[in-house]
Amino acid sequence: MAGAGNNVARMSPRQRMINLMYIVLTAMLALNVSSDVLNGFAQVQDSIQRTNENMSARNEVQFRFLEDIYKRNPEKAARSWQGGVQLRDKSTALYNEIEELKMAIAKAADGADGDYHDIKNNDDLEASSVTMLNPATMRGSKLRSDIEAYRKYVTGIITDSAKRASVNEMLSTKEQIVKGQVKPLSWEQKTFENMPAVAAVTMLTKLQNDVRQAESEALSTLITNVDIGDVRVNELNAYVIPVSNMIMRGGKYSANIVLAAIDTTQRPTIYVNGAKLNNPNGVYEFVPGSVGTHDFTGYIEVARGDGSVDKRPFKSSYTVIEPMATISPTMMNVLYAGIANPISISVPGVPMNAVQATMTNGTLTRNGDLWVAHPGKVGSEAEISVTAQMDGRSMSVGSMKFRVRKLPDPTVYLPIKDASGNTVHYKGSPKRISKAALMSADGLGAAIDDDILNVTYQVVSFSTVFYDQMGNAIPEVSDGSRFSARQKEQFKRLKAGKNFFISNVKAKGPDGITRDISPMEVALN
Repeated sequence: MAGAGNNVARMSPRQRMINLMYIVLTAMLALNVSSDVLNGFAQVQDSIQRTNENMSARNEVQFRFLEDIYKRNPEKAARSWQGGVQLRDKSTALYNEIEELKMAIAKAADGADGDYHDIKNNDDLEASSVTMLNPATMRGSKLRSDIEAYRKYVTGIITDSAKRASVNEMLSTKEQIVKGQVKPLSWEQKTFENMPAVAAVTMLTKLQNDVRQAESEALSTLITNVDIGDVRVNELNAYVIPVSNMIMRGGKYSANIVLAAIDTTQRPTIYVNGAKLNNPNGVYEFVPGSVGTHDFTGYIEVARGDGSVDKRPFKSSYTVIEPMATISPTMMNVLYAGIANPISISVPGVPMNAVQATMTNGTLTRNGDLWVAHPGKVGSEAEISVTAQMDGRSMSVGSMKFRVRKLPDPTVYLPIKDASGNTVHYKGSPKRISKAALMSADGLGAAIDDDILNVTYQVVSFSTVFYDQMGNAIPEVSDGSRFSARQKEQFKRLKAGKNFFISNVKAKGPDGITRDISPMEVALN
């Protein structure tokens, strides 16, 4: 993300080191390292704790500074002062809530005398789960909700977009997809499930650090807002403010050339590349020619109070590019017949409502900021062409060709319940399932679920093949996509460790094509 580098650049060296140590130790924990590494978490915990104390002291200084401004000018600073009081109360409440959770985890690990500053059973894998994921207390869920509410509140105060994005990322509680899991894990599961006590406490201390950092950014904004309506000048500078530095060939370059803190009763005189700019508002406009980056220079003349003339130089540049469009399928580099193919279409520098697109060999419709392609004939190409409204006229900005393919065959599966009661797709041997799981299944399913395409098929019919003690095959036919009564009866007779086959599977996809699907072997525990 573009803002990520800037966020890191604004960190102090100490904060960068703490974050680096936190990442390294977390990665080493995943490798099941020794108790020496777990002891290292205690060192990181102590380091972050000291940083939290320093951040708290810094925030207190900012708050007292805001209080002093309010006392000196209550009418001007009342709104920022009230916001500061509310901010401190909310930040302290969340910080203290996290502090209580740290103590609770320490007591769960070491008993009633537990202290998170010196956890004895630092490798206890149950303390954090019992404390944070207990369905009766739901402390982890409550903490996530409180963080989300605080994040929404504090980002509403911060006006700088880069800082706001940084705080949003810093206090993110998004669900995360973990390899090997069917469904994404909640923030509290990912953070506290099977986590050593000392690591969980360290993560909570890091979260306290994030709260103090967010509080600091918000306090800075409130202090700045006190004087946001003032005009203060300590030097004069010339600025070129272009509408955009990127211009398509045939488009228009537009820029404001202004002098900071200019006296509105006396307009300055502007010269660009030696020629006087005959625009009283300081707007410099022209239609550029050749593609590439071009520089221009000039100066601004403004009369001083003593009658002399002050000259301030400036320089800037602009880039002319060929018209172009970005067209990318969100699933893969082909379009599939019979389904809706999401397409992202954008033109740099042009708003989405000024972009139009058409498609051959199919239809293309807009759905918000995305487009949906429904290709036609399989084996033929579909071409998407894009136009954009620029400077009052429609321009062709690009096109792209796609291959149209038939949907691939799905994979057959048994929808069964896992140990947690969640429905999972069992796709056959060599994995084995319990007889109880087999008996709980009502029938057969088929789908393409490879995280690229996610398409559900309707099973039309299938057969099961069992073998008796003499090795004779006993086929049974399904009731559509569901197991027939005879098939269910055969399941009841199966013994542990036995296998049977599901074959002659026919499934119908959203493209209306009924196809034969590869058989599946079912193995019981």
